[in-house]
Formats: sequence, C-alpha cells, structure tokens
Amino acid sequence: MSIFRSVKLNIRTTIKRILPAQPCVLCGSMSHDGLWCAACDKALPYLDAAHCPSCALPTPAGEVCGQCLKHPPLFGHTTAVFGYTFPLDKLIQAMKYGEQLALAHTFAEKLAHCTDKTALPDYVVPMPLHPAKLRERGFNQSLLLAARAARELDLKLLPDACQRVRDTPPQSALPWKERKKNVREAFCCDRDLTGKHVALVDDVLTTGASLNALAEAVQKRGASRISAWVVARTLPRS
Repeated sequence: MSIFRSVKLNIRTTIKRILPAQPCVLCGSMSHDGLWCAACDKALPYLDAAHCPSCALPTPAGEVCGQCLKHPPLFGHTTAVFGYTFPLDKLIQAMKYGEQLALAHTFAEKLAHCTDKTALPDYVVPMPLHPAKLRERGFNQSLLLAARAARELDLKLLPDACQRVRDTPPQSALPWKERKKNVREAFCCDRDLTGKHVALVDDVLTTGASLNALAEAVQKRGASRISAWVVARTLPRS
C-alpha cells in the first residue's frame, strides 16, 4: 500500500470517529459506520461464495458456468458486490425509486473496493437512460455509481460516450425470455474505444441482456476488453 493511500485511509478513519452517529437505514440503531451499522453490514448478502467470473452466478469452484460456456456474454468479467436479495434489494429500490441517492455513493465505494486492482479498465461507462426516462426520474443511478467508483479508483469516466436510442419498457416488467429482444440495438456509442478496456456500470445484473446490448455498442467502437461492474447480481431461487 502506498503512503498516499495509507494517509487517505487514516484521514477517513479520523473523520468517521468525529462525525456524529446517524440512524442505520436498516435497523435504526445509531451508527458511526455510514448509512448502515457494522452489524447490519455483516448480515448483507455479499457475493463471497465461488461464482462464474463471466456472469457472477454461483458455481461450485468458481469456474465458468454452463450458460456462459454455451453463450459467452460480450463482457468477459463481472464484478458484483452483493446478491440481489433482502434487504439489499430494498436498498437498491430506495436508491432508484425513493431518491435515496446517498446510497449510490456507498454502493459505489463497495464496488470500487471489490474491483481487481491489477486489471483496472481504461474507461468507466455508465448504463445510459433514454432522455425521456431521465426527465421522468431526474437522475441516472448508474451514472452516480460510475462517477463515484471512477473517482475512488482514479479512473477516466465517460458519462456521455453511450446513449440509449430507444425508449424501451423496463426490463424488470418483462419475462426473462423477452428481455434480449427488448434491448436489441437500444444503445449507440460515439466514442472511439479502439484497443481500450471498458468497464460498464449498472445497479443490478439479472439476465445480462442490457449489459450485453451495451457491450455490443462499445465493441463496435473498438473496445478490446469489456467488464461489467454491478452492485448486485440476481441469484437463482433455491
């Protein structure tokens, strides 16, 4: 660890000690550890178990899953912090639909912490919203996540490199089998990415259809390596 990073961590620790406690967003107890307390943090569904490096679904020994062997996604590696289960799912919904935007900063810090520092990308690109959806919501949660993660890792953010050119129905409102068709050719990229490693940032990975469609857009602009960074991965029901 460099002396600069060590100093930065020490400053953060000092600030955390002197800041007043705040109610944990999950249990309500007073917390000096951020938006949720240390006890609730331990109970969150971190994606610690072995999982497929391509799509982050659980596999016995961390090998590539059968689905990715059969139909490899255009993003070669996925970093996911959590499984999309209770209570993490409620936190993400509060961020997206309840305008609890402070959650995006905490999620992005967790995401930055989980990334492989030996294989950082050249650029960080958020999942874009269609202008109509952006006007309706007022913010793009993926951009908030990408901006904070890029800042934490000192990486170049490309907030406007990609656009959503079709105003498609929300993926969550569609059956899984229809999601790939729904986002087909929904994105475009106007940035030259020749030979670059690009990380695509989104909040939740479910079928991977949206991220794969965005990956196709950046691949057409020359990206040689594409990673997916998500806060949470939807897991199979047991």
